[in-house]
Amino acid sequence: MRTVTFLPGYRKIDVPRGSTILDAAQRAGISINVVCGGQGKCGKCIVYLQSGRAEFDQQKYLRFFSEDELNKGACLACETTVQGDLQVLIPESTLIQEQKILIEGRDTQIELHPSVRKYYVELEPPTLADPSPDLTRLLWGIQKWGGPVAEKVYVPLEVMREIPTLLRHSNWRVTGTIALVPGGYRLVDLQENDTSNRIFGAAIDLGSTTVVAYIWDLLRGKVVAVASNYNKQISCGEDILARVNFAKKNGLVKLQALAAESINTALTAASNSAGIDREDIYEVVVAGNTVMTHMLLGIDPAYIIAEPYVPVVQRALSVAAGRIGIAGNQNCGLFAFPAVSDFIGGDIIADIISCGMSEHDEISLLIDIGTNFEVVLGNKEWMFSCAGAAGPALEGGEVLFGMRANPGAIEKITIDPYTLDPTYSTINNIKPRGITGSGLIDLLAELISACVIDRTGRINTQIEHKRVRTGAHFPEFVVAFAAETDIGKDIVITENDIKNLIMSKASIHAACVTLMKQAGVTRHEINTIYFAGAFGNFLNKKNATIIGLIPEIGLDQIKNIGNGAITGANLALINRGVRKTLDDIAKKIAYIELNAEPSFMDEYTSSTFLPHTDLTLFPMVQQLLDECRLRKG
Repeated sequence: MRTVTFLPGYRKIDVPRGSTILDAAQRAGISINVVCGGQGKCGKCIVYLQSGRAEFDQQKYLRFFSEDELNKGACLACETTVQGDLQVLIPESTLIQEQKILIEGRDTQIELHPSVRKYYVELEPPTLADPSPDLTRLLWGIQKWGGPVAEKVYVPLEVMREIPTLLRHSNWRVTGTIALVPGGYRLVDLQENDTSNRIFGAAIDLGSTTVVAYIWDLLRGKVVAVASNYNKQISCGEDILARVNFAKKNGLVKLQALAAESINTALTAASNSAGIDREDIYEVVVAGNTVMTHMLLGIDPAYIIAEPYVPVVQRALSVAAGRIGIAGNQNCGLFAFPAVSDFIGGDIIADIISCGMSEHDEISLLIDIGTNFEVVLGNKEWMFSCAGAAGPALEGGEVLFGMRANPGAIEKITIDPYTLDPTYSTINNIKPRGITGSGLIDLLAELISACVIDRTGRINTQIEHKRVRTGAHFPEFVVAFAAETDIGKDIVITENDIKNLIMSKASIHAACVTLMKQAGVTRHEINTIYFAGAFGNFLNKKNATIIGLIPEIGLDQIKNIGNGAITGANLALINRGVRKTLDDIAKKIAYIELNAEPSFMDEYTSSTFLPHTDLTLFPMVQQLLDECRLRKG
């Protein structure tokens, strides 16, 4: 074993020789930013060797470093192997930092009809004339005060044991909490005196990167607190595939505990903000993708990523929250959204009910983009869906200066078509450190609008301008010069970056067209395109159309629904009737496996141009390109 010491905190971990520094950091609980999943493609996991023996092929990754960084011992954590005891300095910029997390969902009217209610009752004590059992007396009292029929209420043993003492100690004035669960009603809690004004529930968006929690007052039907944080599973792998592989190596127990801890961290922050006791949280509703849901429940996800890609369960599930480590009332229930397939999970079902496409006659297209993307096409009668790898480019991977939505990331950008000078805004309005996915979409659209790149993504190096130049490895366009950045480097986009972005956008557009052809639908028949999730929420819809990320329809027909997963979870928490529709929606959706669809690769190839090989599909963009040619002439 070799000892790796991480500076500046002097955290130590013993690892076998040949382990990567990234492996060592993850075992030590240090969250390093590896957007590409540790494949040596993003260059974001830069660390500095201070002493000891390690192996790293500098020549292979020169494009990621300045000369000054190399002189200081810079290397990539994911590509550097431990050969002896090491001291490694991890700069703050390499750690996963505070991210701009999307917590807002769509502003949707929700009818208050929760599955958990409290009933305050004042009971007559037993007498020789009325020696009814304590349980019977309690349940009849709850029925009298508007609760369910006494005979239909199940009482778990742990609650039943508390009944005699609580009734007498409180002078027969108690509050019972009844939950509607699969199979009937359940008495989940009994408290002394009147606590009927304290009943809360939580809606959770369990994402692979972030967790968002809403706490609702279930009596008054209002949100009392919102909180968010990173999914702590990141320490075991940046993406879903990495985590499933970690689970295969006896890591499932740890992944499950980290998922529960991530939710609890958000619940604690929200509870503290609202000044409520977590013991008053009686229900938690979780929307997450198929793998995240399996991991939260401690169900082996290994077979989801192996052909024929079969999940263990797809239907909605109700379990005791305490059994999986979720902090709330000791008898708190947890409801998990159903899934459609391996990669169309509960978060997409939540998106669907959030935008309402399953209730309308009009045809809609729903797109949720992250490292992976999900697409759903249809209406209340039918739906087709598919999923695929968007590639890490849209999340900052495989793009030299791409980054997540951290402080200093350029999130919006325009370029003057005549002077080629950019105007941009950064998160937290500080000096730029890199470019977010939405900023990269803006940049790509602005570069083609300004005639700096052609439809294949090639940079026109014949342009005589200080921002257009031949870099050390590829032609590049300078977005921000070193003097105006926070990293002391020119922030550029290279021709190779553009190629990776085009490949990512081509996958998404090809998936949309594949579903449209499957359904026999043209772009003219699509009434609305919905973008869900953080990427879509900050996306400029005109620029998304210009580069051919989506089919061209009217810009006023493209809508951002924000965090659709949390909106869907809120709906299911507040109105128990919504839950009855979820499994039906999931069963209605036909899943198309893109790898098995012969036409997908043809559509992908046609989409590897800006915006597409067939410009007649993009009349607005065709007009814009014609104007560009006139300007050049």
